[in-house]
Amino acid sequence: MVRQVAWEQYDEQELKQVFAFAEAYKKFLDHGKTERECAAQASAEAEALGFVSLDQIAREGRKLHAGDRVYTNWMGKSFMAFIVGEKPLEAGMNILGAHIDSPRLDVKQNPLYEEEGIAYFDTHYYGGIKKYQWVTLPLALHGVIVRRDGSKVTVAIGEDPEDPVFYISDLLVHLSQEQLAKKASAVVEGEQLNLIVGTQPLKDTEKDAVKAGVLKLLKDKYDLEEEDLLSAELEIVPAGQARDLGFDRALIAGYGHDDRVCAYPSWRALADYQGTPAYTLCAILTDKEEIGSVGATGMNSHYFENVVAELYAAVNETYSELGVRRTLRASRMLSSDVSAGFDPNFASVFEKKNAAVLGRGVCFNKFTGRGGKSGSNDANAEYMAEIRRIMDGANVDFQTAELGKVDVGGGGTIAYMCAKYGMNVIDAGIAVLSMHAPWEIVSKADLWEAYKCYCAFLKEAREI
Repeated sequence: MVRQVAWEQYDEQELKQVFAFAEAYKKFLDHGKTERECAAQASAEAEALGFVSLDQIAREGRKLHAGDRVYTNWMGKSFMAFIVGEKPLEAGMNILGAHIDSPRLDVKQNPLYEEEGIAYFDTHYYGGIKKYQWVTLPLALHGVIVRRDGSKVTVAIGEDPEDPVFYISDLLVHLSQEQLAKKASAVVEGEQLNLIVGTQPLKDTEKDAVKAGVLKLLKDKYDLEEEDLLSAELEIVPAGQARDLGFDRALIAGYGHDDRVCAYPSWRALADYQGTPAYTLCAILTDKEEIGSVGATGMNSHYFENVVAELYAAVNETYSELGVRRTLRASRMLSSDVSAGFDPNFASVFEKKNAAVLGRGVCFNKFTGRGGKSGSNDANAEYMAEIRRIMDGANVDFQTAELGKVDVGGGGTIAYMCAKYGMNVIDAGIAVLSMHAPWEIVSKADLWEAYKCYCAFLKEAREI
């Protein structure tokens, strides 16, 4: 079964929509290079659209009714929004879930040191990366630093054309005979990912004068002490904006497509929903997927069900733990995460007829995992048929795929963590080239079809 190319179906009007939506997405990507920045963007937009904080509703003991719109920003790193439906919550919700963290380098807690006149930040990589891809690039520094008194400094250096950038050096090719004989995984070691942050010594300083100069700059600009770095979350990401790629501008090259290319249309589909839905609608933008969805802001924590419990209490006159469980069990979800795009340069690792191809629409992965489907959510046939019904009814171009050949590799998503409640879940995302690289590639057509898919799912998904 060969799926049609989405581009061939567009008339002039829809083609304009495709490119306009891509421009809005690029702005979201440029201003959301960390999970905190993405959650902040979604929260600000939610408030502008009339969504009310669910935390405020709970504090005031107010009740919610069909059509009400609420959101929550959990620890500044995960975001959830709801539109209350006409049916009881026990009929289940229509849920879109995606993650807003991406592979990167994190600054260590005691990072600043000087070596032979160069000041560095020591780093620890986050998520699955090819370490050699992160050297010799202009890099930016984003994050927050919290002083002992709790006051917070927000940092974003390297994006404005007037900003400095940062850099990780590599060995010159003339001296690389030994280095180039190593396995690719060892060409650059994790402890070599040291960020150059300064080289100008502070005058009249006897020891570590360059480090002292960096500390003086931090003090003068941000009123920070070195000790404040102990309570900092600083992320190192590629500097620069997302760009159109190719003569035809049909592709987008950018940092963080995995998985913000699914998070943005998921949130937009909910935010753009008109009227009062039959079933309660939910969009989840979550953190920590790239390292196993662990921690208080990852899907393996209880924050999702805790928020649903708060929603249940606000919608119903009487709270019921069994009612919350029934709500979760009856829900339907698209776990929106990217898929490996078929790359002709590396065709040997793909099974072509079951690979995601750029420009052929949103991609459904019935299962992910690795090897014998280990770590996978394997969606059932009944739910797959329901997805087909919704997509065909909304004229959404879609394809199905696996993540490479059976014994070559694999990967996971948040799907199995939500499936544990008994709800129907399937992975629905977008094909990406160079996934987990500093700069990844997606098709504007696939982005648009994903948005159409998520809109249709929110409107048409029903009890099975």
